[in-house]
Amino acid sequence: MKTLIALFSSAALILASPLASARDLGPDEVLKLRDAGTIKAFDSLNQAALAKHPGSRITGTELEEEYGRYVYQVELRDAKSLEWDLEFDASTGELLRDYQDK
Repeated sequence: MKTLIALFSSAALILASPLASARDLGPDEVLKLRDAGTIKAFDSLNQAALAKHPGSRITGTELEEEYGRYVYQVELRDAKSLEWDLEFDASTGELLRDYQDK
């Protein structure tokens, strides 16, 4: 019985670990990272997102730390009312994902 409980506990920790690997950053942390040059200014990342979907508007943004990497997420709505989610490496500006939100 103890072995079974330990097995289920281990499985639960393994399954939950990806969920715990992303962390939202607060405004103070974001400013410190930007001022230190660790992450790019959000204006430049926003412009990169808008360039991918001309005529769109930004509906939301968020900065997270995922697996030791700062990821800037931008939500857009285009002229056809389609929603797009883009993710950038906030340190390099590299586009990581660009997909239509369904």
